[in-house]
Amino acid sequence: MPYVVTRSCCADASCVLACPVNCIHPAPGEPGFGTTDMLYVDPRTCVDCGACTTACPVDALKPHTALGEAELPFLELNASYYKENAHADRAPMYVVPGQRRLPQGELSVAVVGAGPAGLFAADELLRHAGVRVTVYDRLPTPYGLARAGVAPDHQDTKRVTELFRVIESQAAFSYRLGVEVGTDVTHADLLREHHAVIYAVGAATDKRLGIDGEDLPGSICATDFVAWYNGHPDRAHDDHDLGVDRAVVIGNGNVALDVARVLTADPGVLARTDISDRALTALRSSTIREVVLLGRRGPAQAAFTVPELLALSALKDVDVRVEGWPEDLSPATNEKTRLLSELAARTPVQGRRRIVLRFLTSPVRIIGDGRVRALEVTSTMLHTDDDGTVRARPTGDPRTLETGLVLRCVGYRARPVPGLPFDEETATIPHVAGRVEPGVYVAGWIKRGPTGFIGTNKTCAQETVASLLDDFAAGHLTRPLSTVTAAGDALGLEDWRSIDRAERATGVAQGRPRVKLTDTESLYRAAARSVPAVRG
Repeated sequence: MPYVVTRSCCADASCVLACPVNCIHPAPGEPGFGTTDMLYVDPRTCVDCGACTTACPVDALKPHTALGEAELPFLELNASYYKENAHADRAPMYVVPGQRRLPQGELSVAVVGAGPAGLFAADELLRHAGVRVTVYDRLPTPYGLARAGVAPDHQDTKRVTELFRVIESQAAFSYRLGVEVGTDVTHADLLREHHAVIYAVGAATDKRLGIDGEDLPGSICATDFVAWYNGHPDRAHDDHDLGVDRAVVIGNGNVALDVARVLTADPGVLARTDISDRALTALRSSTIREVVLLGRRGPAQAAFTVPELLALSALKDVDVRVEGWPEDLSPATNEKTRLLSELAARTPVQGRRRIVLRFLTSPVRIIGDGRVRALEVTSTMLHTDDDGTVRARPTGDPRTLETGLVLRCVGYRARPVPGLPFDEETATIPHVAGRVEPGVYVAGWIKRGPTGFIGTNKTCAQETVASLLDDFAAGHLTRPLSTVTAAGDALGLEDWRSIDRAERATGVAQGRPRVKLTDTESLYRAAARSVPAVRG
């Protein structure tokens, strides 16, 4: 009875370490790790011990006999990986970094950003005796995109927060939440109090389309829309008009699929999740019957992952249609195109809401007078560059797609950090192995760009922490000069636990995992604290 990795895989490789027969791949250090959609169990060598399930932070591993109907395709998906990637050498390649013998004296590190990247960095630091970690975040709540980015119907993926609770419970860990670096405290303040600072601030804005009409009401960036339905305090009180027949999502990555699922989901099902109450109210009165996802390139180049496509194909009461399937790509060349070809062959059911995956289509301009009423698009043709990159070229045959809601979902982009260098082209902070300069480091999307999965931050953090510890051992880090605690009135771990208990208690009463508090005043009230005046 082999175990099977399912959709919620976070790819942090905890299961790789737990497996006694090295049957889970790709592992860190192997080709494909961090770029494949997920990890896979080899059914031929799995010995059914179940050790992987204990290690997995998101309950992604299940025995094949326990798979639900929607999860059955993952049995073949796991097996298929090994048909192309044999991994004949069973010797483990993944070696856990050993505990360092640090120079005498305590090492104090500030981590800016309490999302997955920041918390994995804190975890890697705390594996070494004599390290103290203080995690800062501008919000009163931690966990970043794991709290405010993962779609509400993906509660399994959100289980990674249980791992974060273990990390934050360590004795040498502390929070300073509700503190914005650059406003409440400065970079210089942090360096006066700590030996080093790791910036793990993520990518908080979206990429622009650069087309006319992009800023019309009814044209919304997915970053804001996702934050809205997830109850992020910055966006939870926005208003979005869902009283239209068709919404168009520009982009076809995983976030685009999330948005399409939420817009077409049964509100009664969403009511059992941690979706924002305001968003749920809007979705209950929504008239959207069709969501069209536009991709400039073809099916083989679609940005979404196979696990997310499987989740989409398993939807009940929602038709998933595929358009723009060129003749030269019609044969299924991999698992993704095979699944898409099966979806393309489905017979639509009259009266159902539908999600349309439309390929080889590029936006030209958003049309409207006061607000969005249509989107002008053009077909594209694929061209392969000399380096093998497949690009889409417009064919010049514009047509109009009627819509009252356009969601721009073409990727995240990081903001510059005051006082640090910034590469405008890649939207990252230049570094070498996570080191900006001795004492200043980066991890996560601000380091590598918006790529990878939740678990990718683990190996990313290991590299950064290794650079930091090397600098400390070499005497390159300056001893803290200040005994004054920056933002000493910030929310700490116990304050966050009070907020967490309040949200969970309200959730239990409503049959939900939690009911999020979505404004600063309510969050501080749950912590029995007063909202502080601006520091600085």
